[in-house]
Amino acid sequence: MNKEEIIRGVPKVLLHDHLDGGLRTSTIIELAKDLKYDKLPTSDAGELAEWFHRGANKGNLVEYLQGFEHTCAVMQTKEALAQIAYEMMEDMSKDNVCYVETRFAPVFHTGRGLWYEEIITAVLEGLEKGKRDFGVGYGLILCGMRNMKNTLEIAELAVNFRRSGVVGFDLAGEEGGYPPKKHLEAFQFIKKENFNITIHAGEAFGKESIWQAIQICGAHRIGHATRLIEDMVFDPQGNVLALGQLAQYILDTRLPLEINLLSNVHTGAIDKLENHPFIKLYKEKFRVFLNTDDRLMSDTTLTKEYVTASELFGLNLDDVEKLNINAMKSSFIPYKERLPYIYNVIKPGYQKMREKLLSLNA
Repeated sequence: MNKEEIIRGVPKVLLHDHLDGGLRTSTIIELAKDLKYDKLPTSDAGELAEWFHRGANKGNLVEYLQGFEHTCAVMQTKEALAQIAYEMMEDMSKDNVCYVETRFAPVFHTGRGLWYEEIITAVLEGLEKGKRDFGVGYGLILCGMRNMKNTLEIAELAVNFRRSGVVGFDLAGEEGGYPPKKHLEAFQFIKKENFNITIHAGEAFGKESIWQAIQICGAHRIGHATRLIEDMVFDPQGNVLALGQLAQYILDTRLPLEINLLSNVHTGAIDKLENHPFIKLYKEKFRVFLNTDDRLMSDTTLTKEYVTASELFGLNLDDVEKLNINAMKSSFIPYKERLPYIYNVIKPGYQKMREKLLSLNA
């Protein structure tokens, strides 16, 4: 078995995945036809996939986000939203993801008159049907947009749907000029309700963005956190000499960091993959794990992210298992629901793979 087959064959956990960044191109074309949306650059599924990937691989976040105009344009009916959520669950099953938290911003799906409640309900219906058919667990995270003023309303919706499958609230979108503290009301509401917060921070903006997300807004997880490296001191060989107060706090409190390798290159958060701080954070025992971010834009899967890390940084099967246990521990579902995934799915899955590899090598 090659590395890709091994990693695809073991159970994995995905916590940072954008629903509107992971559509199948065949579905985009089919829905565009139904909705009479004529702005797609091509109606060939293969060419469209290349177009999305080429457009995303420009090295800056603003251009990376432009492809979402097309994905969101076809996510404007209840049927389309349910179908896309269902297909995402099928794609997760094919990639051996046993639990996924997907996220999206309801504000981008009102173009044809849908109410927020209808939008969220449709996505949850698709996810639930996918769970029944493919056996993949899920949680839904609602995103407020940092350049908009209605984040409190989205936070309230997240809490209203907490018994139906919504597990948290996120702040997404362009970081520069839109600090998380501008949305304090939304975060205070979520905290008051004892609910879950993850925030995109330290991707296109520095460590100050991460500090603010945690200390002012109360984030329980950080999306990306690539720039946390600015709060660490290294020797010429790249070994950590000292941690700043923020990095030390994140390490000590086991605050989870949702790492995305490939998209960080595409958005320009890092210049090349081998310079990604992931491996330094992992070796220093930060609670990190890998994610896909936007599967369509970055032409990726969770398997691909782990294969990339394995090839670049020498991760072995034990590391992949540890990272996925990190992810499951960090999920937003109740503690008692996390444990069965760890002890009944993840650990036995990796043990089974080790036995398989031993028998193949015997």
